[in-house]
Parts: sequence; C-alpha cells; structure tokens
Amino acid sequence: MKYSAEKKQAIISYILEKIASNTPSLSSVVAETFGISTNTVHTYINELLSEGIIKKQKRGEYSLVSTQRDYVFSRSKGELFSDTHAFDVCLKNHISHLSENVQHIWIYAVSEMVNNVIDHSNAETMSVTVVQNYQNTHVLITDNGVGIFEKIKNHFSLASLDEAICELFKGKLTTDENNHSGEGIFFTSKMMDSFLILSSGKVFSTSKYNNDKIFNITEPVSGTSVFMSLSNFTNKSARDIFESYSNLDGAFTTTKIPLKNIFDSAPVSRSQAKRLCNRLDQFEEVILDFDGVAWMGQGFAHQLFVVYQKAHPTISLKAENMNESVANMYAHVLKS
Repeated sequence: MKYSAEKKQAIISYILEKIASNTPSLSSVVAETFGISTNTVHTYINELLSEGIIKKQKRGEYSLVSTQRDYVFSRSKGELFSDTHAFDVCLKNHISHLSENVQHIWIYAVSEMVNNVIDHSNAETMSVTVVQNYQNTHVLITDNGVGIFEKIKNHFSLASLDEAICELFKGKLTTDENNHSGEGIFFTSKMMDSFLILSSGKVFSTSKYNNDKIFNITEPVSGTSVFMSLSNFTNKSARDIFESYSNLDGAFTTTKIPLKNIFDSAPVSRSQAKRLCNRLDQFEEVILDFDGVAWMGQGFAHQLFVVYQKAHPTISLKAENMNESVANMYAHVLKS
C-alpha cells in the first residue's frame, strides 16, 4: 500500500526516533504503532540505509549516521572578535538546507553564546564542536575563562553558586548592563530542545537532560561549557518565543521559572522564597512551573504567594503544573 507523503514522513521520523533511543524490536514496534506490516517498515529502513541516514550495527539494530566537526578559536590570534564569525565558520553552510525558522534560531543562539565568551569570560580560547545527524543538530561551546556562575555570584555578591543559577533562570541578568540586556541565555534556552551550562561543578539546564547525551561532556578545568540541541525539523520560531515573553510593545515582561531545576529538594522555607523573589519586580508576569516538584512547605508558599504578592500587587504570579499536594498547600496559604 502506498501511503501519503505526510504519513510516510511520520513513519520515517518515528523509526529514526526509536533508533536514536535504542528501542528493541524496532520493526515490530513501528508496525504496531502505525498499523502497518513489518515488510513496509523494512522497506523504509532499507531506504534510510541506502540514503546514508542510518547504518546497520547488527541484525535488527541500527544507529543514526552522524558527522562531527571541531573548531578552536584563539583570542591572541584575533579569532574571538565577532559573535557571528564562529557561526559563519562552524555552522552556516551545514544548516543552509534547513528551514528558515531553524536557521534563525541557530544564528541567534550561537551568536549570543559566543558573544558571552568574547565579552564576559576573559577566555583565551574557545572550542566549538558540532555534531549533526538527519534528525538533530548539536553544538557544544567551551571556553577556558572565568566560569559563568562564579562571575555572576561575585558580581552580584550572592551567597552561593546556586543563587547565581537561580538568578540566571529568571532572565534579564547581566554583569555589563551598559552593553548587554541579559536576555541571551534566557531566550536561547527557550528556543533549544536541550540546553545545558556546566561550570564550577554546577549545572544550569532547562531540559530533562540525562546520560543519553551526544557528547561526553566533562567539566572544564576552568571556564564554561554550553550544550545546545535542536531538531532539524522543529516548528519553533525565534519570533514566536520572543513574543511569548513580551508585551505588545515588544518588551521582555514575562519570565518562566522551572522550580525543579533550582531546588535540590522540595522548597520549604521562607528564605528560599525570598531568594526566588529577588528581581522579580523587573517583570509584569512570572510563571512558576511546579512540574516535578512533589510538595512545598507552608513557609515557602506563604512568603511567595501571600507576603510577596501583597507587596507587589502589579506583578502577576502564575503557578502551573501543580500536583495535588502542592495545589492543596497553595490553596491553604491563600485562605489563611
């Protein structure tokens, strides 16, 4: 049976997704999901093999064909002079076949992260590794400069690196207010499918990052590593993401904070809430994402949703993805 182009592409994308996740009994799983024969699945697998998109490991097992390119830029050689230079050298020609929305995201993301290295890190060298397969593009940028979390902690006289990471999640954070808006990391992290910063033994991540990663990322001796990953077929657009956090005048007025990425355990204390509330008055709307948070303490909830909200009535605090336990505590403090 001949399927429509849309259904065929859906089947092929699913095959590639299952290959990437090392799903056993690949043909049977795909056949059952789409209600097609295993012979049809094998036909599509053979097409992917002949096109060089996948390769056979052993009977019934395949892997995506990936290419890796490595680059090094030196400040003393005059190679760290432009935030777009690295994009032009490392990525531009290799994503020219992708849709415009994907290209625009990568132009923004790479230039913003490289700009941080050039202007903030005091790094002598920056390395860029690009790994691509049919489905995804992955970029790793590493510098040997001042670690980003240490720099934020020292600049704002924060008590710990964890507080520095918490501030980074909010956005509008920069150590050079005269020349930078502090929006680059925030918006880049929202555009990517996976985004991670590793520095000083700490991790900033806005995705469910796990050990099934494309790179063996080890902590740099000094400096910072930034990992970014994006589907080559994403429907995301930079414009839509900017607009979702902006008001009608285009100002960055909304922030979203994933609480599970900030606290090692359930948030319980007023002091934790006070640290979380720092600089929230720079926004009109704050979305607090409780996904993955099992429960919260009465002190944390009261300080955040009662004390802080009463003191800042013009700021809209919105909670989402609360489980029953968290929602009950939220309701309790609002009634108290």
